[in-house]
Amino acid sequence: MNTPLLEGVAHHPGFPPLGLAYMAAILEQNDFEVRIFDCPVCKIDHEKLKVDLAGFQPKIVGVTSMTPTSVSALKSARAAREACPGATIIMGGPHATFMDRETLVEEPAVDIVVRGEGEETLLEIAKLENERKLRDVEGITFRKNGTTIRTTDRPFIQDLDSLPRPAYHLIPVDKYRVSGKKLMPIMTSRGCPFQCSFCVASQMFGARFRGRSPKNVLDELEWLRDEHGAEGLSFHDDTLAFDRKRITEICDGITERKIVLPWGCGTRADTVTKEILAKMSKAHCNEICFGVESGCQRIRDSLKKRVSTEQCENAIKWAKDEGIFVTMSVILGYPGETKETLMETLDLVHKAEPDDVWLCMATPYPGTELRALVEKLGWKMADDWRLYNTMNPIFDDPDLPSAEISRMRKSFYDKFYSLRYVYRQTVKGYVKGNLYSKIMARTALNYMLWRVKTRSF
Repeated sequence: MNTPLLEGVAHHPGFPPLGLAYMAAILEQNDFEVRIFDCPVCKIDHEKLKVDLAGFQPKIVGVTSMTPTSVSALKSARAAREACPGATIIMGGPHATFMDRETLVEEPAVDIVVRGEGEETLLEIAKLENERKLRDVEGITFRKNGTTIRTTDRPFIQDLDSLPRPAYHLIPVDKYRVSGKKLMPIMTSRGCPFQCSFCVASQMFGARFRGRSPKNVLDELEWLRDEHGAEGLSFHDDTLAFDRKRITEICDGITERKIVLPWGCGTRADTVTKEILAKMSKAHCNEICFGVESGCQRIRDSLKKRVSTEQCENAIKWAKDEGIFVTMSVILGYPGETKETLMETLDLVHKAEPDDVWLCMATPYPGTELRALVEKLGWKMADDWRLYNTMNPIFDDPDLPSAEISRMRKSFYDKFYSLRYVYRQTVKGYVKGNLYSKIMARTALNYMLWRVKTRSF
């Protein structure tokens, strides 16, 4: 069949693009020839992309991106249109999902936006022989006679075990490294029952948790190790430990099958127990990220993060007791934040003493309740999507200027990454063998040296 091309400009550069690999796999399963271009990793600029596309003239060009790379993604769509005038150009990913009409209005090169979970939708489009039948395809937005048409949402895939394994053979997996290690991604579940106001996970993948069977997961872990040379694993689930029975069976299976690979994951503080964390540690979990979001319960309630400070502190302590590297994620500057509540958050971090902390600026991504709230308040937001990476202030709260938040954020990191921190992570990494501690010992030392070199005091 004609060749679809899937092109990516947005994911963690240390990991192969899992979403594109799933799309390619389901197309290949249905006898389509597919190619994947991960432009940033393969160092393909927009001019080279045009040359490469012109060489084989695919029937479909699919482009995916997150919000901060959406500008580059649209430029890729224009390059594809110039190189392949007859191709159908499709945009997907969270940004396009929630900015579907705007994407089609802004960029004439884009023909269709695939919203949400894309495997079945993309396959149905690829099989279409008559463009007029686009109206029958669920989960898309497209342009017709100068207007945009939005079809009904597509139901989520219920049997995730039925999906083929990601088509990593189409990706130069050896190019992906995290501090020199080949860490391969895996997603064992989709859907998030928790509808936090700063996140779109429950809209992208549904509000009902859908988990793959433990056997299906364990078979893929062995495949990643044996077929792709994985030296570590990264679980990309939104809430890995939501189903305690399932995560227990996965951890027991890892131990029984002797899958001796370090791995990291993210989950909520209220989904773990001492016993589960002990199982995870025994199964070689080296790192876990807890989204604590704030040290102030009032702010946490505004975020719709239904966890208590006690649950957060307990989860962090239990994980550290098991030798797991603990990352703590918080949000700074959510509407209603004050200098006092911000200090509560930083005080909680100091008290919990995680192995790392992500101090994220409140970022009103398209589709979030946060964005609707900032719009309702009438606060001006940055219109450059490239700034939407959680490190930049996007809006200014008149009661708490973003410059003050940035100052407090920098001051915190300057103190957090200290010689004491480097020593602690060196012991945990090189003496006790935690991969993530090794990485952070070097990262913190480089940060300190950068401060000295640039006189950033």
